[in-house]
Amino acid sequence: MTVLIDDPIWPAHGRLWAHLVSDHSLDELHDFALRNDLPPRGFDLDHYDVPEDALPRLIAAGAEHVGGKELVRRLIASGLRVPARDRRR
Repeated sequence: MTVLIDDPIWPAHGRLWAHLVSDHSLDELHDFALRNDLPPRGFDLDHYDVPEDALPRLIAAGAEHVGGKELVRRLIASGLRVPARDRRR
């Protein structure tokens, strides 16, 4: 059971953003987010969007820093991945 975070390479709202996921359960992900003061509005079906400046704090709290491809691979393997075609947009 691991919470993973990738590199902040996604630009939006004048900032760079990373993804925070669990390779075990959404409950684990939500619990980690709550304990680390991440706002619920940052949740997007299978991950939290987190700003670049939060990375050091989240890694210190136990998130494992991985590359984007590794994060997606482990999210898919967990069965928690929501494919783009199933996202509401």
